[in-house]
Amino acid sequence: MTFSWKNLERPIIVLSPMADMTDSAFCQTVKDVANPVVFREMVSAEAMVRQNERTQEMAEFVDAERPIIQQIFGADPDTMTKAAAIVDSEYHPEGIDINMGCPVYKITSQFNGAALMKEPDCAARMIRQMKAAISVPLSVKIRAGWDSPNECLTFCRIVEDAGADLITVHGRTKAQGYSGYSNWSVIREVKRRVSIPVLANGDIFSAHDVKRVLEITGADGVLIARGALGNPWIFSQARELLQTGAIQTIPTVAEHFALVLTHAKRHIAQYGQRGIVTFRKHLSWYTKGMEGAKTFRSRLVRIATYDELVALLHPYLTNQTPMPLTRMPSPQPESY
Repeated sequence: MTFSWKNLERPIIVLSPMADMTDSAFCQTVKDVANPVVFREMVSAEAMVRQNERTQEMAEFVDAERPIIQQIFGADPDTMTKAAAIVDSEYHPEGIDINMGCPVYKITSQFNGAALMKEPDCAARMIRQMKAAISVPLSVKIRAGWDSPNECLTFCRIVEDAGADLITVHGRTKAQGYSGYSNWSVIREVKRRVSIPVLANGDIFSAHDVKRVLEITGADGVLIARGALGNPWIFSQARELLQTGAIQTIPTVAEHFALVLTHAKRHIAQYGQRGIVTFRKHLSWYTKGMEGAKTFRSRLVRIATYDELVALLHPYLTNQTPMPLTRMPSPQPESY
């Protein structure tokens, strides 16, 4: 069946693209315990067109990760169009997403990411050209604005009129970066102004956050970013809470750390033996909120081999008590 944002079951629950995090190893691991739509980490349009080997490897995925949306960033509509056509024809994801929301300086300083919100004519041209060059749905991720949280209310119409099939709104401005709160009320206003599906993003750390953001925004779904790091079960938990009013999927401590080892094996398979060093960034998330986490984490971040990781986790692999739900709901202002 052809992938279509309009035809997906509501609410749509999606894994957000996160640079250096949502690679194939992590996405496969998420799929072991849940079945969200997966956005892969962003790739550079210029590097894709130049056939950069590392960028090509970043765009590779296995069928178990489907449905896959590949996010692309760039400033030039022509280069973005060429890159989108390459991704579509050579990698065959279910969809392509344009990054118009990244607030990081090294991205925006080159007129990529959120900087495109200041160039609506360029953004519209980019969407039109890319849409005409690919055979799959085209989505766009934006922020509330550059300086003002109301800038998205005009920009979202530009995105829709240019032909985008879906829009994701992160409720912070570029100026905020990742500080303060995600403004869920402005996402509600975007939903009211466009007819294409809208996903809400920002400050979604628990299943209860998913429920609340959907109630506040009326969005068609959510894009979960940091809330999924260390807790791939959040997608199943959110679905259960929405459907039954309760969370049934609570992994045991043993199941939790068995999944950590599975993820580590995949990470090493993707990046080689040195991959265990770059895997340390995930270990800080997998142990977040645990009793004694600070001391335990100080040992985990020094591991240099997979066997060292197994040895450290071994005491937990027979513990059948439920893993505590340590992710507290986002402290969103009650006015939202």
